[in-house]
Amino acid sequence: MSDRNERREFRRKRRIRNQIISYSVMLIVLAAIVFGCVAGIRAASGAIQEQRAAKEESMQAAIEASKAAESQQAEEAVAQLLELNTTEETTTEYTAEDAFQELVEDTVAGMTLEQKVAGLFFVTPEQLTGVSKVVQAGDGTREALTKYPVGGIIYFKQNIVSEDQIKEMLSNTVSYSTFPIFLGVDEEGGKVARVADALNLENVGSMADIGDTGDIQAAYTANETIGKYLSSYGFNVDFAPVADVLTNEDNTVIGDRAFSGDPQVASQMVASAVQGLQSAGVSACLKHFPGHGDTEGDSHTGAATTERTKEEMQAAEFLPFQSGIEAGTDMVMVGHINAPSLTGGDNIPASLSEEIITGVLRNELGYDGIVITDALNMAAITDYYEADVAAIMALKAGADMVLMPDQFEQAYEGVLKAVQDGTISEERINDSLKRIYKVKLRDRMNQSE
Repeated sequence: MSDRNERREFRRKRRIRNQIISYSVMLIVLAAIVFGCVAGIRAASGAIQEQRAAKEESMQAAIEASKAAESQQAEEAVAQLLELNTTEETTTEYTAEDAFQELVEDTVAGMTLEQKVAGLFFVTPEQLTGVSKVVQAGDGTREALTKYPVGGIIYFKQNIVSEDQIKEMLSNTVSYSTFPIFLGVDEEGGKVARVADALNLENVGSMADIGDTGDIQAAYTANETIGKYLSSYGFNVDFAPVADVLTNEDNTVIGDRAFSGDPQVASQMVASAVQGLQSAGVSACLKHFPGHGDTEGDSHTGAATTERTKEEMQAAEFLPFQSGIEAGTDMVMVGHINAPSLTGGDNIPASLSEEIITGVLRNELGYDGIVITDALNMAAITDYYEADVAAIMALKAGADMVLMPDQFEQAYEGVLKAVQDGTISEERINDSLKRIYKVKLRDRMNQSE
């Protein structure tokens, strides 16, 4: 029985119990009155005529005493019943958290299967609309979101022309979406700053420079700054911070995007960065699990592999992710990294691996938030997997959202068919959607309190 049905059953039983209490009180009081009357009649019928006056007075006193005793017993019984009822209601109080959970479940339950599947995808505006370059949200965006109510849209520098333009485009997109929607961007600071570069904003600088200072507050402040300007334009997700430990200084893919090569320093900085971003109302997304700091190759152009043992990764790569999770990050991005030590020798990308997503990230690190893949249009995926196959594998492995599949419609149709034929259970995607909507509806719940 679901939590929602259990609460309904509890409320039904509570109504029945209250009715029983009322009837019990009535019966006890009625019994006391009847007992008193019967006692009076018996006493009067057995009295001697000569002593009637004296005996009636004596019996009346006895009757009053008996009724008082019965009344006291009735009150005590009712008090015990009411105390039991109050105690049970207190221990099973319907809390704000219960109401929020019910809101999330009702939202997911109210979606069609097609809407549920679309809600698992995070795509570019170009992938959604079929237009080569999107800088506004009009009828085309409205129609596309009606057909494919995707869970999120990610924007790049080419989509940003001016402050007024990006505000209007994001605002219109929100108004066209049937459901709450994620609007995301890569804004790490340093060389990855789509918004700051497009709008000529002051760049907070690379995270490596901040890491070198050893100033944890500086990491918070820089990411709070990023969060505030992103939020002011309408973004609610930032695919940052980079939680990789730069254990290989020759790794130019990550380079100064990482805070440090020291796991402890990186861990402290990552936690502070998460808190800074999310203090501004923008969801943080740790990347690239299980760690891209020691890989050979660039997943943008081909396979990327780490030969680090699991023990080495537990002592280094995993630490900033664990720290960011404890700091409350809303998302974790899983990279296209082959880690044979974690998969039993299989060269399957982490983003498609159940051993890594469910086994390590979920079970070992205890993460129960949103898991999103890295972009599935990278060569590390497209060189080996069709768009629909990769999306299905990622979801079966435990990912909640699929980022930028190579062919969006192909991937969408493939996942929809997989759910329809039982390859992926609807319960499985419902679990992902509940995690997604716990974040999407959180601010709405906070505003109502």
